[in-house]
Amino acid sequence: MARPQKNRKISNPPKMKGFKPYGLPMCKVEDLKLTYEEYESIRLVSYDMLSQDKAAEQMNVSRPTLTRIYNKAIKNIAKAFVEGKAIEIEGGNYQLEKDWYRCKKCYKLIQGIDNHIKCENCLLYGESELINLNQSEKND
Repeated sequence: MARPQKNRKISNPPKMKGFKPYGLPMCKVEDLKLTYEEYESIRLVSYDMLSQDKAAEQMNVSRPTLTRIYNKAIKNIAKAFVEGKAIEIEGGNYQLEKDWYRCKKCYKLIQGIDNHIKCENCLLYGESELINLNQSEKND
């Protein structure tokens, strides 16, 4: 019986929900999923230029686990580029370091419910307009 996976620590959620290929009609484009921990591994190793050891430490996983997550992310991104697929960032086994929310209307990121003010051009105001990003989703 396999050991249950522990949540991977994510410092900040991505600013966007995903990416779409340019120059293809969206009605013919398939989605490809990238989990929050895959996004975080790319951010730490490729963008922040941390060693895999340091990135693994930040995500609270072993280095071999970080390598598996990172390699899967690279493979998914390459597949999206080559096959013209959209990338949707969602789900996974993660725990955000702080409370984060996203406005349902304008998609603005908000750190902490106490910092929430009405988004510009949003008609709604209050907690009902916010998506809680802190809830880890098991994504197989």
